[in-house]
This record gives sequence, C-alpha cells and structure tokens, in this order.
Amino acid sequence: MAAPAKIGIVTVSDRASAGVYADEGGPAILDYFSKALISPWQAVTRVIPDERAGIAQTLVELADREGCCLIVTTGGTGPAPRDVTPEATEDVIDKLMPGFGELMRQVSLTKVPTAILSRQLAGIRGKALIVNLPGRPRAIAECLDAVMPAIPYCIDLIEGPYLETDPSVIVAFRPGQKPKG
Repeated sequence: MAAPAKIGIVTVSDRASAGVYADEGGPAILDYFSKALISPWQAVTRVIPDERAGIAQTLVELADREGCCLIVTTGGTGPAPRDVTPEATEDVIDKLMPGFGELMRQVSLTKVPTAILSRQLAGIRGKALIVNLPGRPRAIAECLDAVMPAIPYCIDLIEGPYLETDPSVIVAFRPGQKPKG
C-alpha cells in the first residue's frame, strides 16, 4: 500500500503564531480536506508569522524535505504591509499557475466586493502544488470548492500521488475519466 499523500497546511499570521488568538484558517483547511478526500493523506501543519523569508523557508521545507504534494496557505494575501504570502510563494515556485488565483477571486467577488483586494495565487515547486488561500474560514471553503476539482489532476500532471475526492462533497475532474457519483 502506498504511503499517504502529504498535504502541507500553513497558517500565516503574526497574531496566531504568537498565540494572541486561535488559528481558525488551518483547522478550516484540515476540516475541508477531511471531508473532501477519501484517499489516504496526512496533514503537515505550520503556524508562522507574516515574514517573507520565513514563509518561503517553510514552503521549501514542506515541498522539498517533507515531500508534500500539495501545500495550502491561509492568510497574508491582502494589501496590508505585512501581507507577503504571495511574494514569498513567488520566491520559491518554478511555475506560476495563474488560473487558480483568477478563479478564486472570481468566485469570491460574487460574495463580497472587497475580494478584488485579495492576491491569492498558486504555483508549482518540483512535485508540489502551492495554493494561497484567504484567511477567513468561509472564504477558504468557497475558494477550495472552486479550485479543488482541478487540484487532483494537477497533482497527477506533476507526478504526485493520486488524490481521490468524495464525489458527494466535490467531484475531481480528470480528462477522459467518468465522474463517480
């Protein structure tokens, strides 16, 4: 039996990393994947401050040393001076995947006009897909609902493990494969 796929979940927040308040974004992502994925997987979680070098270092660690096939960040995607998650992600990726950010903003704009201020992006580092999500749990779920159908196939294309979704929660799209459910 194959080892479980590793999924990195990174909360980027000065206050959550300092214990000023509880991390809500990371647990929201963990909950989402617990419901959406039926193939074996293992979470590798981090809660770190809004520091560009530290974020980049964490992404490299999760992709290169931990072997995560998917790394999802939450927080640090707005216009505030300390919001540097997209810049840190760009520092370490090999390929930008602009469609992810475009779709997440499009979906978010149907909910709130300030979604235009969000700078989510995604990219590939080696055999890992890195996706930057917003920080609010409701926005996390909305954005994951939008992009999750493409994530398993993207992981296939970069030679990562096979991720299977629960079709009653989210249907993954793979060309030539009939959807289950």
